[in-house]
Amino acid sequence: MRIKRHKKGYIIELEDGSEWRIWPGDLGATLLRMPSSRLAVSEIEDECCTHVLVDRLYGTAVRVIEAAAAFAPEQIEASLIS
Repeated sequence: MRIKRHKKGYIIELEDGSEWRIWPGDLGATLLRMPSSRLAVSEIEDECCTHVLVDRLYGTAVRVIEAAAAFAPEQIEASLIS
């Protein structure tokens, strides 16, 4: 699946219309993604995120949740401290 657009820098909309909120610690990795990047969405078991967007060409992944959801501030703070 390809990126349709980046919204606000931390929201990615895919060509299927799904929208994903990027984990703050993974934002830098998304800046390298081009609209032509092919991504796969996979579910994960994680304390903060429900899915990953995987770029199989480069073997990279960013953690995400549905765009309508929000990360808990204490989760973000804890990840920055550790």
